Amino acid sequence: MPEIEIPNRALFKPSEVCEIASVQPYVLRSWESEFPDLGISKGNGGSRYYRRADVERVLRIKHLVFADGLTLAGVRRRIEEEAPLAIEHESEAPIRELLGRNAKERLVAVRSGLRSILEMLSSRPTDTPPRAQRVATARRSSSRGKTAARRVKASPRPIRKSARSRR
Repeated sequence: MPEIEIPNRALFKPSEVCEIASVQPYVLRSWESEFPDLGISKGNGGSRYYRRADVERVLRIKHLVFADGLTLAGVRRRIEEEAPLAIEHESEAPIRELLGRNAKERLVAVRSGLRSILEMLSSRPTDTPPRAQRVATARRSSSRGKTAARRVKASPRPIRKSARSRR
């Protein structure tokens, strides 16, 4: 890959990245859609900006597409293969093993918890104990009786004729 001079700045505009990489803006936008973590956006709906690492990545993508003849899917696979592992040293291998084991235990615990929640949600409301159903039914029927009694008590009084209307 030929050495391309990248200015020593933190952020670059898309037009500057296109100029550095010698690609058209539509090519850069298509690469953004294929690699969503390429570039960062500023503000609500603001234009995108690129870090220095993003510019280097654009140059790597360009080389793999144009020089090696890979498709964008092939480029993605190649970049994933070239990515360094988080823990590379042999002295850290036991830590990696412990993290993996602990993660498996936590996943098993979460899975069993989710299954118990699923069982509770899938049970029918009629699966409640008979005594609880009787108490609930008795409460409903007793409240109906009180309401009916209140309606009887609140019936309107007979209308009396006033002294004027009697004359």
